Amino acid sequence: MNTRQLRHLLAVIETGSVSAAADRVHLSQPALSRSLRALEDELRAPLFDRLERRLVPTPFAQAYLARARRIVFEEAEGARELSLMHSGRAGSLALGMGSALARGLLGRLLVELMAGAPGLRLRTLIETTDRLLDALRNETLDFFVGDVRAADTDSELQVEPLYTCRFGWFARQGHPLEGRRALTIDDVLRHPLIAPGFIGPEDERRFLRRYGLTGSMLDRFTLQCADGGTVSQVMLATDAVMPAIELTMLEELRAGSVIALDVQPVLDAELVLGIVQRAGRTLAPAAARAFDFVRQYLVGLEAEAASAGGAAR
Repeated sequence: MNTRQLRHLLAVIETGSVSAAADRVHLSQPALSRSLRALEDELRAPLFDRLERRLVPTPFAQAYLARARRIVFEEAEGARELSLMHSGRAGSLALGMGSALARGLLGRLLVELMAGAPGLRLRTLIETTDRLLDALRNETLDFFVGDVRAADTDSELQVEPLYTCRFGWFARQGHPLEGRRALTIDDVLRHPLIAPGFIGPEDERRFLRRYGLTGSMLDRFTLQCADGGTVSQVMLATDAVMPAIELTMLEELRAGSVIALDVQPVLDAELVLGIVQRAGRTLAPAAARAFDFVRQYLVGLEAEAASAGGAAR
């Protein structure tokens, strides 16, 4: 038995005529009759009483009618869902990124994915890079957008570098250090410091070497916070200074609420943003739409960050 035979059964019942049913399913009348007989043999039950030129459904056919319709419907819906998945408009996708990046990217990405895709199920995780990596390895994420350095030596992960970040020092407009040139680290340390997110041991060592400092870098920070909105709120309301990538400050730089400080030497931390996923893992086609959007977003920001008034180098 196959759904093609069930469609033939439904066509005869719904049209009440062999000839009309044959026209509907694009078969000759003899071919349609052979299909119905084969279905009767498969079900081991007579489906029609043949009265003159008419086929009258038997009680067996009437009893099977609802199930036949459901089977045909489910096959059609299955084909439709696969078609939607191929077009990126259905399926499920779990994605993650850091809080600072999510401020500018996540909402736009979700709007893009949801547009015209009512069957697509999305789940997001906003976390630090180390936790995003754990979630990806545990297969609770399909991919994340973040620092690819954390994954580029793991053979089980696949990375696509997209954006080499520039770092700078930032403060609110009207900050006491605004407009001063060639600031030193001592000038900066007279003010509260904010650490936006996770800082790894290698980043800490690089920072200390860059500015000729000893001891613990993190002890010098008044606030460590991974939530971009909270960090921005605190910085705009205090004299705090924050080392960060230009990308995370673009909204404030656009609005003129934040300024870049000329701190020397410039920060030379290494951070490359990109897409990280499990190697060899087949994702819902919606992932391809997501990847294209992320690529375009980050490429577009490359030029904007360079001309945003950004950090001194």
